[in-house]
Amino acid sequence: MPIPNSLTAPILRRSTVAGVRSISSWFRSIEPAPKDPILGVTEAFLADQSPNKVNVGVGAYRDDNGKPVVLECVREAERRIAGNDFMEYLPIGGSIKMVEESLKLAYGDNSEFIKDKRIAAVQALSGTGACRLFAAFQQRFHPNTQIYIPVPTWANHHNIWRDAGVPMKTFRYYYPESRGLDFAGLMDDIKNAPDGSFFLLHACAHNPTGVDPTEEQWREISSQIKAKGHFPFFDMAYQGFASGDPERDAKAIRIFLDDGHLIGLAQSYAKNMGLYGQRAGCLSLLCEDEKQAVAVKSQLQLIARPMYSNPPLHGALIVSTVLGDPELKKLWLKEVKVMADRIIGMRTTLRENLEKRGSPLSWQHITNQIGMFCYSGLTPEQVDRMTSEFHIYMTRNGRISMAGLNTGNVGYVADAIHEVTKSS
Repeated sequence: MPIPNSLTAPILRRSTVAGVRSISSWFRSIEPAPKDPILGVTEAFLADQSPNKVNVGVGAYRDDNGKPVVLECVREAERRIAGNDFMEYLPIGGSIKMVEESLKLAYGDNSEFIKDKRIAAVQALSGTGACRLFAAFQQRFHPNTQIYIPVPTWANHHNIWRDAGVPMKTFRYYYPESRGLDFAGLMDDIKNAPDGSFFLLHACAHNPTGVDPTEEQWREISSQIKAKGHFPFFDMAYQGFASGDPERDAKAIRIFLDDGHLIGLAQSYAKNMGLYGQRAGCLSLLCEDEKQAVAVKSQLQLIARPMYSNPPLHGALIVSTVLGDPELKKLWLKEVKVMADRIIGMRTTLRENLEKRGSPLSWQHITNQIGMFCYSGLTPEQVDRMTSEFHIYMTRNGRISMAGLNTGNVGYVADAIHEVTKSS
């Protein structure tokens, strides 16, 4: 047996079997990881015994009774695929049918880019997996670039590009004083970034702020990004779920396509189909021609192979069945609009409740914002009071999940917000 050197000797321990050495103590220096700021909210909520507790930190849709929802189009798709004889591995790139339907949803049914086979696309592990796969692709083939991420953004975006080894910078997005878009700051940061930088953009229903650029602002953003030769990468987690209309929610994508950009796009079916646990998503990259798309897809698959080998089957079957059948797709469009309309209705109700209580503050931003989340403007200290005094759980940045509100608790939440903000 080799004699351990000075670096390995301290962690080698003799086992109970004579003559056998094993590395047994290298875990001792590992500290517990910090809790996820979002998942930690749910853990605290579940541990609370108060009958009045409310969780407005959850990032999943709930009906007006506070219950999780399985869409009827999904139930019907599952009935159709029940007893499916194929349970073997999908290709590394995933379900061809699911990817085809995803591209039509994002780029348009009659997209010239689909017809010309210019899009390199693979099934991904929901939106997170799509972003992670792209980040690894960026690091491998454009290692000297950095990605600009909006302030604020979904917290996991930072983890994804950091763990992929991609340098990160930020660009201004949210303006706290107006509870709206810092358009001037955003445009200035795009202009001053080194030519050829990568920019992470939320296609719709920006998480966590719920603040989206107007159509005209998107056109100006597109123009400035093109002038600088930047690469736009869109994370589209809420298509259909934001406004109730998937075409409207894809408007930013279409504007960039019309302006001649090559783009990257992460799609997720967690929110808009309620397939949170199925991890159904798609990553696509628009290329210059078919030959380039073939090469890019092959490299995406090469990266995916040691990462997770191939994507899951069941969620892909659900998505392709729903989107591939005209009647089921029609039902999905109806159901996704119901979800979006409930969220929009809760925004109106919360704002009205706060105004009725004589709040000295303006709450117009609640209805100006869109999507699942409302960036309330509550300070971390006010959020702490919401939890300690009223048993209302949310992330400390003041983000409220509108899906956590319903007709039974929205008045109570408004009372609490009014109480902790009335002296502001």
